[in-house]
Amino acid sequence: MKSTPTQYGSVAVIIHWLSAILILAMLGSGFRAASMTESTAKEAVLMFHVPLGIVILMLTLLRLFWWWRVDQKPRPVDGDPVWQTFTAKAIHVLFYVVILGMVASGIGMLAFSGAGGVLFGAGAEPLPDFSEFLPRVPHGLGARFMLALFALHAGAALYHHFIKRDGLIWRMWFDSNGKGVGS
Repeated sequence: MKSTPTQYGSVAVIIHWLSAILILAMLGSGFRAASMTESTAKEAVLMFHVPLGIVILMLTLLRLFWWWRVDQKPRPVDGDPVWQTFTAKAIHVLFYVVILGMVASGIGMLAFSGAGGVLFGAGAEPLPDFSEFLPRVPHGLGARFMLALFALHAGAALYHHFIKRDGLIWRMWFDSNGKGVGS
């Protein structure tokens, strides 16, 4: 359940992979909604997108609590240069910052635009034009920054797996008993 100095535990593994899948679904639904002009179809996508954002927020808060009060992260990979260790930590911190910023700007858009009522039954009017509301700018920039962070994170994992062949990618997976590999 808990991590070891060299391996993530099952709770961390589940939160990581579930978050990754949901964030990709969130990005896909967000970019899809942003490209739509027909209000009813956009509404349907946003009725998926908004609750998904809440689930991602809850997973992120759970992850932060898990690392703060319950578990300890494994130590950095032996032999990595200092700049790589620093960059890996910075990317992970930026993930949290961007996720929390995306949630804040999403809530801001719903609050300022009145779209929350439209999406969840308190209003029958069409969705507003979100580009008219200030939180739309950081929300769109955050989505693009999240894609960049995801590409860097996945690229680093693939680099460790295929170039360095140091087994780093397996630190965030399960063994046959459902525990983190090596736990």
